[in-house]
Amino acid sequence: MDFLGISYSIVAFIVAIGVLVTVHEFGHFWVARRLGVKVLRFSVGFGRPLWMRKAGPDQTEYVIAAIPLGGYVKMLDEREGEVEPQYLPRAFNRKSVWRRFAIVAAGPVFNFLFAILAYYLIFIAGVSGMKPVIGEVSVAGPAYTAGVQQGDLILAVNGVETATWERARFAMLEESVSSPQIVLRVQSRDLQIHERVIDIADLPLLKEEQIDLMGDLGLSTWRPNIAPTIAEVLADGAAAESGVLAGDKILSLNGHDIINARQWVQQIRDNAGVPMSLMVLREGRSVELSITPRLRAEAGENYGYIGVRNRIEIPAELREKMSVTEHFGPLAAMGQALDKTWRMSWLTLRVLAKLVTGEASVRNLSGPITIAHYAGVSARIGLEPFLGFLAIISISLGVLNLLPVPMLDGGHLFYYLIEIFKGSPVSETTEIIGQKIGITLLFCLMSIALYNDLLRLVS
Repeated sequence: MDFLGISYSIVAFIVAIGVLVTVHEFGHFWVARRLGVKVLRFSVGFGRPLWMRKAGPDQTEYVIAAIPLGGYVKMLDEREGEVEPQYLPRAFNRKSVWRRFAIVAAGPVFNFLFAILAYYLIFIAGVSGMKPVIGEVSVAGPAYTAGVQQGDLILAVNGVETATWERARFAMLEESVSSPQIVLRVQSRDLQIHERVIDIADLPLLKEEQIDLMGDLGLSTWRPNIAPTIAEVLADGAAAESGVLAGDKILSLNGHDIINARQWVQQIRDNAGVPMSLMVLREGRSVELSITPRLRAEAGENYGYIGVRNRIEIPAELREKMSVTEHFGPLAAMGQALDKTWRMSWLTLRVLAKLVTGEASVRNLSGPITIAHYAGVSARIGLEPFLGFLAIISISLGVLNLLPVPMLDGGHLFYYLIEIFKGSPVSETTEIIGQKIGITLLFCLMSIALYNDLLRLVS
């Protein structure tokens, strides 16, 4: 990634974390204020304050701190210092267990509410996508065995209607986590409706470092047979050395016509170190060049690489034929937003459960570097993808914070449930032991996630 891309990712990451942390902590803050607790500080970030202001009747400190990886709301509490007698009724520890429960639960709840709002805005604006038409089907994949064919249009996945590839992929991912098979209802090219049952029981879906569900199933998205155009030539690459320019349209390679991007990429990958003749269309005339793909090694694989980015110039009429936009009214959009938030939350919880039981690899965990990368990618594409990204991360924060782990909101809620049934708070010794366990677990989790990030970055 170039310097501009890294800078963009960092800015997008700070914006994303800043928004989501503010939402989470505002949940604690808002409910605490409504239930009569005095709030001393509302901080976005940890460490040294970069900006601070006191406001309101309680002179609450509003802080933006140097480390943008979290935040906190500090409330008046006798366990953290002496409280003046006139403020004792407003101390957090003096409130009933149900009020304390509500204050702590409000953070994750606001994360879910934010996700619902983000999805609502996406659905009310209209969701655009491509029809889920299947491209090449690998003979080695289970989809081929199930009878799925190139050109099939996916109508539904396990009964869930799928108007776009985004819906189809998400529905298949949901089913792959909890079911040994994926049932596709497809319309073939002769317009007949078929049901295809794909057996996925033996697929190592969550055991791999990166989930490639489509590849594991042997499926691909349909792409038109249109030769690629060079969008960008990277400096110091084989393409730049050979005189390839941005805007060149690929015509042939070693005398063989190039009919689509997949064929072009595969030919380059398969011929590392082999001199090849390249014919391109440049400003209306054919230009012949000589190019030698350089050997590149990545993740244990050797392949040819020339240093270009490609684009496909799809004719307007074909793009219109293959694209679909789903429009929703206010009520329908809210229903879709609630459904998407619930399904994403349940999927996150099921994947976490598989991580705990060992059915999923911890290599799937991601830390701040990976999150920053996808924040930058989604922000570059547009507002809608960035909102969707924020919704996913917000749901993840909500689910993670509800886990019964000391130091997290869920750990405190677990203590309050014990207090409700026991009739008295858990002992201070129990809380201290729990904090130590929680800190250890979180440190291990963060270490694994950061290690995975660095490993991906290096490889």
